[in-house]
Amino acid sequence: MKAIIARAFAPLDQLEYGDWPEPEAKGDAVVIEAEAIGVNYPDGLLVQGLYQMKPPTPFVPGMEVAGRVVAIGPKVTGLKVGDRVAALTVVSGYAEKVAVSETMTMKLPDAMSTADACALVCGYGTSHHALKQRGQLRPGETLCVLGAAGATGTAAVQIGKALGAKVIAVASSPEKQRIALEAGADIAIGYDNLKEALKEITGGKGVDVGFDPVGGDAFEVLARAMGWNGRLLVIGFASGAIPKLAVNLTLVKGFSVVGVYWGDFTVKEPQAYAENMRELVAWYLAGKVKPVIEGIYPLADAANILKRVLGRGASGKLILKP
Repeated sequence: MKAIIARAFAPLDQLEYGDWPEPEAKGDAVVIEAEAIGVNYPDGLLVQGLYQMKPPTPFVPGMEVAGRVVAIGPKVTGLKVGDRVAALTVVSGYAEKVAVSETMTMKLPDAMSTADACALVCGYGTSHHALKQRGQLRPGETLCVLGAAGATGTAAVQIGKALGAKVIAVASSPEKQRIALEAGADIAIGYDNLKEALKEITGGKGVDVGFDPVGGDAFEVLARAMGWNGRLLVIGFASGAIPKLAVNLTLVKGFSVVGVYWGDFTVKEPQAYAENMRELVAWYLAGKVKPVIEGIYPLADAANILKRVLGRGASGKLILKP
């Protein structure tokens, strides 16, 4: 079968589209024939050796896939050949087929496309865990989302509204601000004069929950705009710069800085992860959340698509298709 192969940790240009051994259905694993493969920011870091996890090389990157089950292992109990499913794969997703434990899959309702299912797994899964478990966002609170036109950003906007918050979206251009407003944000602003804008919008109270997948200078600005008992969520560093915090700010402003590592959450708290996914699917069917799919591209173009994601040139979710 065809797959995207990282022979070594190297620049994205060195990713190879080539032949890779077909997966087998062993134990509690199912083999999924991919119809949609989600592209995520960590994928680009992983293949360059810049992510927290470093799998043995060579490997196939990709952490989410949706399609149909074509084979099942002898210990599989809840799935059968032909079932439509989405799965969290950690690695191995950028391929025509993938084997994954039954415990990391979910059946898809007929009303959900495979592209939307991929978006719900990582992008929405991260934002949901961040706002629900880590940020404990409550109805009536103010949520500020940086990078609000990206995959996790648009997810955070929609989930914030589903949880009853007032959502302030921050994005770098008028076009991206429009995307955030269409996703449901109450207000969309740029990064210029961000501290002053947030002070005015919140009436001087400050932000209750800050959602930051960007890092860099924007993190410091958001930290200075946090309100009393606020929760500043560290999602990632799409700007490429890991910021440093003047911890005296947390003391005088009385807010918390909370790390969000969704990947470990799915492993350490599988029951909470499963419940989160059930809630997201229910919200999807009720029309409360709807992934923004920017485009669907050939699997062979994975390196170029990853460059766009890492360069913050994407809006919404990008999908690969074998």
